[in-house]
Amino acid sequence: MKQSCIFILLLLSTYCFSCANETKKEKRFNAEKDLLVMQFDCKTDVDDIHSAAAFKTLLSSPEFKKVNYFAVAGTYGIQKGLYLPPNELFQQAFKDKWADAHANRTKAIEQMKEVLLQCLQEGGNVWIAEAGQSDFSAVLIKAIQKHTPEINTTERIHIVQHSNWNEEVTSPESLAYAKANSNYHKIPDGNAVGNGTPGFRTPGYSDWKIKVKDAELLKLWQLAVEIGLRYNGKDGRYNNEAVAAGGLDFSDLSEVCWILGLQEIKDTDEFFNTFGR
Repeated sequence: MKQSCIFILLLLSTYCFSCANETKKEKRFNAEKDLLVMQFDCKTDVDDIHSAAAFKTLLSSPEFKKVNYFAVAGTYGIQKGLYLPPNELFQQAFKDKWADAHANRTKAIEQMKEVLLQCLQEGGNVWIAEAGQSDFSAVLIKAIQKHTPEINTTERIHIVQHSNWNEEVTSPESLAYAKANSNYHKIPDGNAVGNGTPGFRTPGYSDWKIKVKDAELLKLWQLAVEIGLRYNGKDGRYNNEAVAAGGLDFSDLSEVCWILGLQEIKDTDEFFNTFGR
């Protein structure tokens, strides 16, 4: 009888823990009032180009069409190497919902400060997916704090990072500031499968050509792949082997999946099976 009681208690504990996790996952992003920002360093790995196309694909699905979002290009830190011009792709994907921090960082900070403040002052939280480093985020948080010091950025601004390398090429001061002044989350790397987040780096993957049914999204992916091949490994840029092998790498989207509660998606093929239609 005692063993039966212990077994029942264990089952109840497991159930309660599972419920708590589900509740937490459901409350992570509030589509009614929160803002989703994806920041791309675009230097020097072409994975950001593929990640931007995947970001737009995800947000085009009926489930996430109402998500309030913004994209930023050129949010690089202290890493060396040449920039990957994403403007043609970003304009096609995001229209007027993106900022160019490479062309004018000061202007982009001011633009994004206003975008974030509109959300924060209306009671929403800001979720930043770092497809790159945290230098831009640190300056942006400082701008918010200076303009409206009563906003508690450690509770209202959430930063999600998946890459050790991105942290290593963020200036130490900026990384420390971002971690201390936001709700900073480090999640498993999106380059690998089976670690708790999707693995979106797949050499030789070309099934997107038949799985993306929307004509505009198909054009976007065609452009993303073309730009990726144009710049991959060129003029000293990083050579992404998955892209060189005719595949895709949108590993940074793992952060967006975590924010939206989609971290159980397995890999690239499952992504296109789910959102390509």
